Amino acid sequence: MFTAITHSQIYVLDQDEALDFYVGKLDLEVNADVPMGFMRWLTVNVPGHPDRQILLEKPGPPALSEETAQQVRELLTKGAMGGHLIFTTDDCRKTYEKLLARGVEFTEEPTERPYGIDCGLRDPFGNSIRFTQLKEQGS
Repeated sequence: MFTAITHSQIYVLDQDEALDFYVGKLDLEVNADVPMGFMRWLTVNVPGHPDRQILLEKPGPPALSEETAQQVRELLTKGAMGGHLIFTTDDCRKTYEKLLARGVEFTEEPTERPYGIDCGLRDPFGNSIRFTQLKEQGS
């Protein structure tokens, strides 16, 4: 059967703004940026992990009709249709402070959880992002 997940997708309204956020603020790296005529195939990944890509997709043809794409854009603008990304980090509080200094707006400060420390933010398009410092095994 399946051996891996290679791509996940989230909708963004502006791919250049998405690049500024995901690469410029979150320190992800561009994996592919390919103009295909009918769309721009734009993926990013965590540095050192090119096998797990996030497609930053602008709603539109060919995946969606223009009418449906417009509805998706409206829902995104309202914050009602965001995707979800969860990253891990070695130091949640340090990452939080670094991103806060870069102007990233958080929905939740670092919080102790049964599984570790995590916090939440949203990208400029309403997608939910969390990053977690997992507890060490056995602690």
